[in-house]
Amino acid sequence: MSGDGLLTHELDPTDKPQDECGVFGVWAPGEEVAHLAYFGLYALQHRGQEAAGIASSDGEHILVYRDIGLVSQVFREETLRALTGHIAVGHTRYATTGRGSWANAQPTLGATQFGTVALAHNGNLVNVRELMEAVHEESGTDLRGELGHGSSTDTAVVTALFSKKSEHSNLEEVALEILPQLQGAFSLVFMDESTLYAARDTNGFRPLVLGRLGNGWVVASETAALDIVNAKFVREVAPGEMLAINERGVRSVIFGNATPHGCAFEYVYLARPDTRIAGQSINSVRNRMGRTLAREFPVDADIVIATPDSGTPAAIGYAQESGIPYAQGLVKNAYVGRTFIQPTQAMRQMGIRLKLNPMREVIEGQRVVVVDDSIVRGNTQRQLVTMLRDAGAAEVHVRISSPPVKWPCFFGIDFATRLELIANEFDVEGVRKSIDADTLGYLTMQGMLDSIGLERNVLCTACFSGKYPVPVELHTEYLESLA
Repeated sequence: MSGDGLLTHELDPTDKPQDECGVFGVWAPGEEVAHLAYFGLYALQHRGQEAAGIASSDGEHILVYRDIGLVSQVFREETLRALTGHIAVGHTRYATTGRGSWANAQPTLGATQFGTVALAHNGNLVNVRELMEAVHEESGTDLRGELGHGSSTDTAVVTALFSKKSEHSNLEEVALEILPQLQGAFSLVFMDESTLYAARDTNGFRPLVLGRLGNGWVVASETAALDIVNAKFVREVAPGEMLAINERGVRSVIFGNATPHGCAFEYVYLARPDTRIAGQSINSVRNRMGRTLAREFPVDADIVIATPDSGTPAAIGYAQESGIPYAQGLVKNAYVGRTFIQPTQAMRQMGIRLKLNPMREVIEGQRVVVVDDSIVRGNTQRQLVTMLRDAGAAEVHVRISSPPVKWPCFFGIDFATRLELIANEFDVEGVRKSIDADTLGYLTMQGMLDSIGLERNVLCTACFSGKYPVPVELHTEYLESLA
């Protein structure tokens, strides 16, 4: 089964990096697994807003439905009822403008000598070219023309690797041969007709968790997706680990030596505040970031406001630590999201006003501290400062609950190019002038690490530091070849 649809250019009035995918899998005999996958993907909608899909298996056949759109737009009740069985794999996807098409939606399906594989992927591989060439050499399948499609290419390559002829006796053995070949970031959820699998790269860049659901099991990108289906958190899938889940229970196999480097930006922005990663409450981490920021960059002001919603926990922390009252100075339009219409120039110029509106009675005459999680290109903050001044703010002091973003991500987050990152063009004073703030303060690297509560050697801070846990030269060359 499949859906069809057409996506025109998106309008994203925020100026934020986007995680490229969220994944969900469930093995639960007697349960409506497609509905569980739907609710799980709904909880992961923030991780991908371009396309969604669910595949299900009844033990003999795999059906898949996927389409362009939000989870609530893609699936209807009759569609979910048709996805019968006791195993399901779900995916919600984000891609940059111009890459949106139904063909790039997941889960993907591939024929293997053992049956069918349905696969969903969160992350980004850095050795895509080498894997494509290996597929072409061994099977004659030429995927090299798909270079430039981002994570959809990664998934196509992995699916093709599963589909090649093998001397192995089952899909699990094939997976254990393939997974060590993959370099970069991957949290995979996949299945054949009888077994659900989950695997996480040896660095553990992207999160992946296991939960218990009555007589079944759930795997998901975030614990918030377990909560929505009433699954009890069991543990994280370890870096370098593959799980196989079927009627025999959960079996764990280690396919690589773990060198943990969880993504620091998950704590800063990507993950839901009600999620837990590495035992840490994301909401509490962000609150501590705000408190630390208040100590590092205090200011005389009248109110603290947040750029909703991602800046709210840090803003509350800043207010608590500084003693400056917290106020709701900006109202968010919750119904903008991503649009499927062709934006006009006038709409582009409206930019952030489509999502945020200042409350003049709160802001007028006040010295305002506005807290946000990050600055990427600077467009959002520039418009935001202008809006606050237009609403009568006497002063605008911008505080950012992360260090300056200076480097792109090759591990599953869609950042701007390095040339577009404002912190590469200007120093902090230059950024302050560019966005027209009275003062600007970024959380220091040490302040961020202390707030997260983990050592730097177990986190990936590459977007802040330029220090990548795995070599990215090959991928850099690949990207340059597309220019």
